[in-house]
Amino acid sequence: MTAVKIIRSANQMQEEANRLRSGGKTLALVPTMGYLHEGHLSLMRLARQRADILVVSIFVNPTQFGPGEDLASYPKSFERDVQLAGNEGADFIFAPSEKDLYPDGFQTYVTLQELPGYLCGRSRPVHFRGVATVVTKLFNIVKPHTAVFGQKDYQQLVIIRRLARDLNFDIDIVGSPTVREPDGLAKSSRNLYLTPVQRRDALCLYQSLQNAQAMVTEGVTDTARIVDRTKLLIQSCPEATVDYISLCDPETLKNVDTIKGPVIMALAVKIGKSRLIDNAILNP
Repeated sequence: MTAVKIIRSANQMQEEANRLRSGGKTLALVPTMGYLHEGHLSLMRLARQRADILVVSIFVNPTQFGPGEDLASYPKSFERDVQLAGNEGADFIFAPSEKDLYPDGFQTYVTLQELPGYLCGRSRPVHFRGVATVVTKLFNIVKPHTAVFGQKDYQQLVIIRRLARDLNFDIDIVGSPTVREPDGLAKSSRNLYLTPVQRRDALCLYQSLQNAQAMVTEGVTDTARIVDRTKLLIQSCPEATVDYISLCDPETLKNVDTIKGPVIMALAVKIGKSRLIDNAILNP
């Protein structure tokens, strides 16, 4: 475990980044909202391989939560997070306050025109404006050469790649594969909310993705058939409610009617009070 330096001030983090870059060091950033799990740690390992200095940000970003969402109850474990990040070789933890990132009078937000209109953006209309804004701020404060994001949040990854291209950030955006429990459930901080029965029902997401790939392997190209079969599978779980099931283009996120090449299948399912997401590339 390295000795992790905790920085709370955006100005101090920016000064530290300037000092390191002028000294010839490369920086990698792993943005998180804390309550770290194996999925986050896998991002850190990948980032650690790609730069001299690893910065992990921990900030529960209020601007990406809509009314009635779980901002107030989002799980936190800062001391544990510091230890886990240190075990993975993090050099700095940047943990600003809300007032530091969004001071009085703050009024500048980053909005993408098309990509947020699909998948999670339909039921969470303010979410990706908040994500794009906070990521832009983190890029300007930490000044990384590389930033690593998980593929479980596939729409977020596509949006951040687009953001980096459109705003000319000289940053390598790296996607890291989804980390799963032994039974296939995607690792998520929100899994904490699940009761034992809900935890069992939550497996319907992974099972749906596996079933869809089997259908495609067998030659099914009509995405409506796959969506219908997936709905039946999910609705067989008493506490599961479908938010969306989508088979779409991996770059534009537009729905695909007929599978002719790789497509992304993305799901959002509410299990009890937890909204869980998962996805997989389906290859014909």
